Amino acid sequence: MKLIILATLVAGFAFAGEQNLFNGKDLTGWEGNEKLWSVQDGAITGKTSSEGDAKIKHNTFLVWKGGTVSDFELNFKYRIEKGNSGVQYRSKTITPGENGPIVSGYQADFEAGATYSGILYEERGRGILAQRGQKTKIATDADGKKPKVEVTGSVGDSKEIQAAIKSEDWNEYRIVAKGNHLQHFINGKATADVTDEHSGAAAEGILALQIHAGPAMVVQFKDLILKTDK
Repeated sequence: MKLIILATLVAGFAFAGEQNLFNGKDLTGWEGNEKLWSVQDGAITGKTSSEGDAKIKHNTFLVWKGGTVSDFELNFKYRIEKGNSGVQYRSKTITPGENGPIVSGYQADFEAGATYSGILYEERGRGILAQRGQKTKIATDADGKKPKVEVTGSVGDSKEIQAAIKSEDWNEYRIVAKGNHLQHFINGKATADVTDEHSGAAAEGILALQIHAGPAMVVQFKDLILKTDK
């Protein structure tokens, strides 16, 4: 019985419905700055530059227009050259923005560097909610408003997780959100596990893909499979 329970926890939750969010040909079903986002080599591609229209002043996003998500599992593949990116979930669009949509909410982070891939970050919100390898609980501070991040355990060694991530090559990412329990996995390794008990926890919101302000970068996504209870 213990082995069965453990296997269930590692595998994630069971979801009934499944849909492919990207047709492999164009950006049908997605919305963002067309000067920054395109389809190249069968992958959604976000590309910035150090000059011209592709130089951005703020983080911006390609937003999935298929509705909102609450409890779900999202599997996708990514590769990144320089810079930082991530997938927003249970998020919201704040404003159109000068360079494209500006989004706030949970982010499954990844980067070309060696620090942030796999963490749970809240864009334009509460900041880092779990470092790579951490299991955390987000509680409410004594004032009744501020979030308090409590490290309650570990899901793995941060250096070992990073060592399994392929530089400038394709990696597999999985996000599982069930109630206030949020989990990230890269290449089959758990990277973050968060229970969000704070009043700022989001139960539902949009999905979006990020390109980050800063140095010129390239990020690609493919095989985006969303599983939900609907």
